Amino acid sequence: MLKTNRYVVAFAGIMFHLMIGSVYAWSVFTNPIAKQTGWAESSVALAFSIAIFFLGMSAAFMGKVVEKIGPRLTGTIASFLYGIGTIMTGFAIHQDALWLLYLSYGVIGGLGLGAGYVTPVSTIIKWFPDKRGLATGLAIMGFGFAAMLTGPVAQRLIASVGLERTFYLLGIFYFAVMLLAAQFIIRPQNIVTTNPATLKNTGTRLTNGPELSANQALKTKSFAFLWLMFFINITCGIGLVSAASPMAQSMTGMSVQTAAVMVGIIGLFNGFGRLIWATLSDFIGRPATFSTIFILDIVMLSAMLIFKVPFLFVVALCLLMSCYGAGFSVIPAYLGDIFGTKELGAVHGYVLTAWAAAGVIGPLLLSLTHQLFHNYTFTLIAFVLIDLIALLLSFWIQRGFVKANKLVKTKS
Repeated sequence: MLKTNRYVVAFAGIMFHLMIGSVYAWSVFTNPIAKQTGWAESSVALAFSIAIFFLGMSAAFMGKVVEKIGPRLTGTIASFLYGIGTIMTGFAIHQDALWLLYLSYGVIGGLGLGAGYVTPVSTIIKWFPDKRGLATGLAIMGFGFAAMLTGPVAQRLIASVGLERTFYLLGIFYFAVMLLAAQFIIRPQNIVTTNPATLKNTGTRLTNGPELSANQALKTKSFAFLWLMFFINITCGIGLVSAASPMAQSMTGMSVQTAAVMVGIIGLFNGFGRLIWATLSDFIGRPATFSTIFILDIVMLSAMLIFKVPFLFVVALCLLMSCYGAGFSVIPAYLGDIFGTKELGAVHGYVLTAWAAAGVIGPLLLSLTHQLFHNYTFTLIAFVLIDLIALLLSFWIQRGFVKANKLVKTKS
């Protein structure tokens, strides 16, 4: 049963995340909305920030709900919320009502994003106790690649049927696909657990003790440190995403056209990084993976500061984006390693509040440092410093796991 059906559940999770990941294509709509309504581009862009904020906040709540009522029902709720939010966005543009845009896309759509994001992940991990990294990497890779699919489709729809109808059609499509996919996202009847005696550095749980509830996990130092590590990873990544093109032009003299191509390339690394790093974590372990991510971040950020050559800048930024995507796919499996899968959906939801905070602070930190110093040098230095903090935290958790591993082997 487990071997036969788990790939169907994984595929449903990928499709689900491909729909909600379309939020990353919001920049495609910014200029058309501003042009048609006369709203400032910054006002239109704010809808995206509101959506990401409500994604993180609602995930903390909905993660607990997933454990109580099941992923099929929460997935259905997410389908209605995100579909209706997208449809109402078209109506907000038709009514020329900015407040309605914030309510529809930002609040309602954001709530659907949060519910939809946590629905597949914790469920898929339970189907793949032997390949947690691969499982979460596959699901969350869909979220990373969604913008590449949605962007071109949205542009063609806007040109052919108009801006408002584009949102109506996309909303109906998102709703239909998500609703169908949700029906296949179900818990396994028999959740496979691992005997501590067979503990390995690269697999399943790294702690030898009872599986913790979400509230118990929330009170541990490990959760606090993982939250900070995740927050720092997203803060740096989303900050770089928000200014990749102007940063490349300012620091390397790259043309506008080349910078636009670069943005598309780094999107590929963001998506593939989610799968590759998560799969790697199944072999070298989650603690070592996160430490490697932060070491690579520090090296690449330093390289961008020292070697202001377009090719090296692009290579460094691509690797940084792979690390940014990695944080999203590795963290659910990491949480499962430490706290178990008893209430993983709730624990994952709690840690996603770091996304909500970083989504605001990352771009803000970048814009403030650029405004104060009129260059990106101090921005990159700030990112290096906070990545150093994250690296130290990852070493602390890794040392704790090594001790736990030795203890279990001794007892067994």
